[in-house]
Amino acid sequence: MSSTLKSFAGKKIIIIGGTSGIGRAVARRVVDAGGTVVVTGRTQAGADQAAEDLSAGGGKVFGVGADLCDRAAVDGLCRILTEEHGDAVGLVNSAGVFSPKAFLLHTSEDFDAYHAINFGLFFVTQAVTRNMIATGVQGAVVNVGSMWALQAVAATPSSAYSMAKAGIHALTQHLAMELRADGIRVGAVAPAIVRTPIYRSFVPEAEVDAALAEFNGFHPIGRIGEPDDVACVIEFLLSDQAAWVTGVVWPVDGGVMAGRN
Repeated sequence: MSSTLKSFAGKKIIIIGGTSGIGRAVARRVVDAGGTVVVTGRTQAGADQAAEDLSAGGGKVFGVGADLCDRAAVDGLCRILTEEHGDAVGLVNSAGVFSPKAFLLHTSEDFDAYHAINFGLFFVTQAVTRNMIATGVQGAVVNVGSMWALQAVAATPSSAYSMAKAGIHALTQHLAMELRADGIRVGAVAPAIVRTPIYRSFVPEAEVDAALAEFNGFHPIGRIGEPDDVACVIEFLLSDQAAWVTGVVWPVDGGVMAGRN
């Protein structure tokens, strides 16, 4: 879906995890609105392919590969974002993993997989906001949290995942307070079930659509979300139209937090 907001001309937005899912949908909207985008992915090949696809209509897109679970790679990503993309005015933290598992079955490796990403997002955000402060940019950061950090769901036990996402929500509010004097706004979205590749990590490819369809009725609106359902809200939070909005954790969940069927 093409963007309806036209406030990104001449602006650069960094999207961590921008090669697929919600992050890619945000990238598409920013490019359509005339902006320049930096998308990061786990591999350079994946980032390059996403950049090529997104720029096919004439937009300017850079691809950067970095595994957020690798601390050396995070250090390298921070250097690239500072040295080559220090002019960015927006940051979207959309990278993540999700694999429901009962609390008593979690291993230390499971736990580390979630929290290693938070380490990466923390220090990438630090590097990018330092760039904004150094250049005097009135910038914006938008984090992708989760409805599961607001409400437990018995059908999808997600203790370690939700603990990590709750940390993202807390970081959002703390940064909104700490960075306000520098003119940087910080917000987050908390999606429910959205059709993204994240489910392929634990559901066979041929069964993903059917498995997700079972959750349509879970949402009061009557369907699961699509990436653009969330991307349009992120676009708003990035834009000048949200100039008086900061510290918000916005449920974008088909009505789930209001009540479930």
